[in-house]
Amino acid sequence: MSVVGLYVAGRGPLYRVPAGPKLFALLVLGVVLIVAANLWSALATLFLALLLYPVAGLGVRRALAVLRALWPFLLAIGVFQALFVGEWTEGVRLCAQLAGLVLLANAITLSTRVKEMLGLFERISRPLRHIGVNPDRVALVLALTIRSIPMVATAWSAARDGYRARGLRGRPHLLVVPVIVHLLRMAEATGEALVARGIDEDARTGHP
Repeated sequence: MSVVGLYVAGRGPLYRVPAGPKLFALLVLGVVLIVAANLWSALATLFLALLLYPVAGLGVRRALAVLRALWPFLLAIGVFQALFVGEWTEGVRLCAQLAGLVLLANAITLSTRVKEMLGLFERISRPLRHIGVNPDRVALVLALTIRSIPMVATAWSAARDGYRARGLRGRPHLLVVPVIVHLLRMAEATGEALVARGIDEDARTGHP
């Protein structure tokens, strides 16, 4: 299990592809979809993204979980396009394009070890040493950014459980403060862990 809880162990074909080619392919596909702006290309991408999960050994349920999280945003995009732009087909294209790319990005995250991903970003940022950028610091920032994803999900889940346990209904705004407090506590714990490992001292002295 990875330190951030995102990587899912498996042996599918997607696992055998290095992080660099996977991210590069995703980048190229995203550029092509945006430039082409074609409805059928977007729908084909969404279909292939859904098909990729069982083929890669990740399971359809993980793909459906991503779509469940996305549907409010997709609905808002579709409604906006239909009401204010007058192009429902454009709304369908944008929704399919966004859902397909997010599904593919999530599949890459699930099938790539965090250590490998951070190593890639560290190698990419090495040329920036000449302008004073520390690749190790870049990797650390990315690690903390990735770590924040499950942290937010955990904080939201804990706040929602407490909300339901108190018998509250119909006032979702009450979740905001508990979520923020939970995240602040997690951030404080992360900071203490970094200090305990000497990261803070390294930052003050300028050592990598």
